[in-house]
Amino acid sequence: LLVVDGYNLARARWSQLAPEEERRRTVALLEDLQARSAGTVVVVFDGDDSVAAPAASRSVRVRFSATGQTADEAIAALVAGVPDAQPVVVVSSDREVADDARRLGAVALSSPDLLAAAGR
Repeated sequence: LLVVDGYNLARARWSQLAPEEERRRTVALLEDLQARSAGTVVVVFDGDDSVAAPAASRSVRVRFSATGQTADEAIAALVAGVPDAQPVVVVSSDREVADDARRLGAVALSSPDLLAAAGR
């Protein structure tokens, strides 16, 4: 399972773009990665889904944090709910998100490292 801090990844590559375009490009990048790995990919963005969401993706699960919840909190809750036997990689350059992921038994990877692995 690959869990991605959506805006953290987007802003590591496309910080000059509007949020809608950041989301669209992030999902497209993750679709490419998912096609190569065949694993489950979940991207979590801050904000409820009343914001302009990217077009539905068949291969990437797009989630938005609930009202009053940050993406960081949503990611921690998602990782905490994964069975211990399932490998999880969390992508974020946010130190708190990475530390929480490790504490919950996941592997943490920075956004630039994922972009490098994706050849972007």
